[in-house]
Amino acid sequence: LTQPARHTMSCPMGFGAPAPAAAAAAAPGEVHTITKVTDSMLSYGRYLKVDQLLSLQELESAKHGKPAHDELLFITIHQVYELWFKEIIFEVDALRELFSAAAIAERMMLRAVSGLTRVIEILRVCVQQISILETMTPLGFMEFRDYLSPSSGFQSMQFRLLENKLGIRRATRLKYHDAEYTVALSAEERARVDASESEPSVLDLVQAWLERTPGLEETGFNFWGKYTESVRKYLTEMLAAAEACPDEATRALLLQDHKKTAASYETILDEKVHESLVEQGDRRLSHRALRGALMIYLYRDEPRFNLPFNLMQNLMEIDSQILKWRHNHVTMVQRMIGSKAGTGGSSGYNYLRATVSDRYKVFLDLFNLTTFLPPPRLIPPLTADILQRLHCADDAHNLVF
Repeated sequence: LTQPARHTMSCPMGFGAPAPAAAAAAAPGEVHTITKVTDSMLSYGRYLKVDQLLSLQELESAKHGKPAHDELLFITIHQVYELWFKEIIFEVDALRELFSAAAIAERMMLRAVSGLTRVIEILRVCVQQISILETMTPLGFMEFRDYLSPSSGFQSMQFRLLENKLGIRRATRLKYHDAEYTVALSAEERARVDASESEPSVLDLVQAWLERTPGLEETGFNFWGKYTESVRKYLTEMLAAAEACPDEATRALLLQDHKKTAASYETILDEKVHESLVEQGDRRLSHRALRGALMIYLYRDEPRFNLPFNLMQNLMEIDSQILKWRHNHVTMVQRMIGSKAGTGGSSGYNYLRATVSDRYKVFLDLFNLTTFLPPPRLIPPLTADILQRLHCADDAHNLVF
């Protein structure tokens, strides 16, 4: 009987696999062998610089003659974080370059959404990595913690770059020992982080993009005029229903609910109120950009708004994942060191806990859009002209907006 062909298992990257032509021409019963790598050939190890990579985990505890078992895990996790930060920054920079254009082609919007989806999946891995770090016990951590001072996770330049590139502003940051957040960085790192603050962030670029949303033009569909009419009608109906309630106690509750709802809507209907909230740091986007975001949200099923809606969802998910990472990190820190000061001199747990808040949400306004949704029956119907615009991109350049 003819023996079946035997194939050696190869790396998923294809290292050691036979050439496609050779594989196709293989005769029945032929044994495929792994290519013997010579010093001049590219190998898995040389491509990934494995030798160099594995030599980078230097235990501080070992330098003091007391190697701690858990320090290798601690170093590995944080080095992996920095590699992931590098990849995330790469994707964020690609998005920033794309959104720097005066108008964005529809096919590029798909690339933008895909890139953000990749960032989200990486951040999910970062969140999960904390559970690996939590296999280390507090006593195990104490065996080498003192050797790490004055280094601190606060000194991660890449994480500061990522925050700035997304759109966290210096004014919203917590102080570090009553000083600016860059004080813990080296001079070279500080220069790079400072420079990133002067560059357009994702928030800046997305804001400009939202301000171009089709349908915001007052001489065209005039979405904002129609939306305002719908909200006023909703509030009038709400007040009438409250006043008509026969039960006095229930009527009082309904009237109070109407008052709160009307006050909430007024913060978006009155542009000056909105601008004051932006100045206070309670909102991020310009009034026109917020109008565009709301329009995309209400008409997200229209073909031209489908990808923009998904992009806004992805931006919120990035915020959510970073917030989860912050929360899991601060919980782990409390379990490991309690209320002790951080190795870099920060207040440790208390400082980190304060970062788990809306002040570190870049796309806060997108989260709050649902506050201003009118009842579906009162969503302004689209006219024939705007429907045509939202069902096909501009023929000349295949642009979204």
